[in-house]
Amino acid sequence: MALFGQSRPSYLGIDFGGGGVKLVELLNEKGRARLMTYAFVDRPVDEMTRNYIDDAAGTADLLKKMLKKAKTTSRKAVSALPISSVFSSIISVQKTAKREDLEQAVMWQAKKLIPLPIEEMTVDWKPVTVGPQSPDDKYVQILLTGAAKSLIKKYSDIFNAAGLELTSLETEALAMIRSLIGRDKSPTLVLDIGTLRTNIMIVEHGIPFVSRSVSLGGLTVTKEMSAALGVPVDQAESMKIDAASMASMYNAGFPKLFEKVFAPILTELTYSTNLFLGQKTNQDKRLDKIILTGGGALLPQLADYLAKAMSLRVYVGDPWARVVYPEALRPVLNQIGSRFGVSVGLAMRDID
Repeated sequence: MALFGQSRPSYLGIDFGGGGVKLVELLNEKGRARLMTYAFVDRPVDEMTRNYIDDAAGTADLLKKMLKKAKTTSRKAVSALPISSVFSSIISVQKTAKREDLEQAVMWQAKKLIPLPIEEMTVDWKPVTVGPQSPDDKYVQILLTGAAKSLIKKYSDIFNAAGLELTSLETEALAMIRSLIGRDKSPTLVLDIGTLRTNIMIVEHGIPFVSRSVSLGGLTVTKEMSAALGVPVDQAESMKIDAASMASMYNAGFPKLFEKVFAPILTELTYSTNLFLGQKTNQDKRLDKIILTGGGALLPQLADYLAKAMSLRVYVGDPWARVVYPEALRPVLNQIGSRFGVSVGLAMRDID
């Protein structure tokens, strides 16, 4: 199965995360995505470290229940491989007129770069273009992506058991680029704060030139709150994004308790930025903005804190911005939007 997939009419986007499962069905309405239905299941705090992918039967049963409740109509689905489980790199190979010669050159580099034996991986690649290209350029840039065949089989088993046709597996990165960035070509940093991990991407012209993952997420914040306030972890989880119940903590701005948790993330943000801007072709560039997504993006005052720390504009991403939906749904979609960046992007794959 190609990681980029072939173009087919698929509208179900299904995202498995530490905090739960998100599902979206979109209709292609004259090239514009229209929301048909959506569903999500939150996972109890004590189950957040379990991986849905390792329980094919249980996850398939959960999907069936979600599909029934949401009254979905499509049986074709796209899902996402976690950034932390996927090898991704931009490589340069010499131009050649024959695609088979180009593929041979790409695979030769893939064998050197990918840490697992190449026969255990599914590898995909595509040429990428950033800025004007000169006919004299001798090299072409390639986005190289690889994932373990054993991981892909786990996804296939789940969707087969759920009665769905898994038409493609993308990376979370490509899905978020589609829903949160669209055709914006400016250098943009996407900060995806999930339950267990935080993903950092720097994207230009729709291409993820930097992709990093940190083993720290919203659950870390919850546990720190639980210890500091002396409340159960599940209570701290519900309090975390409730600005009203946490008013005393936010009186002096972003809580010092949270600053401690986000210190390693700031270090990674700085490293990733320097890595991107330090490349020879990027030395005259600067990042345009930071887009926040994931459940952790809902933390009150986080955007202001990061804007000050990084001296950049920071926004909470809106994956529904390129989707048509009933106006009456706006309040609830705004509330859950940061958690649906991946699933919306997946469902948009054949529409955008």
